[in-house]
Amino acid sequence: MRALGFDMKKAEVLKILQDHDKTGHGYMDFEDFAKISGGRILDRDPLEEIRRAFQLFDGASKGRIELKDLRRVAKEIGDRLEDDELQAMIDEFDLDQDNAINMEEFLAIMTDEA
Repeated sequence: MRALGFDMKKAEVLKILQDHDKTGHGYMDFEDFAKISGGRILDRDPLEEIRRAFQLFDGASKGRIELKDLRRVAKEIGDRLEDDELQAMIDEFDLDQDNAINMEEFLAIMTDEA
């Protein structure tokens, strides 16, 4: 569940597992897992999800995404983008021309309002 972005306590996960363990072996089938996780995904607040994504890019909590942040994320996901390509991303969406993407600009990108 954490891999899907749900911050759940171990006790909560164990309770869900207990409620859906049909065999008593400590497992649930994929169908039950899909129903549970799918329902939780639909209950999420889209703006909160965008804010969480911004925080993943803004690792130092500066309130802005800079070239070094994009470089770090690209490296973490195994993407080999050059700095000029990453800078072009910033330049395209940097409305206030401060050479970074702030939360407002990020929201515009993620909601197709850019």
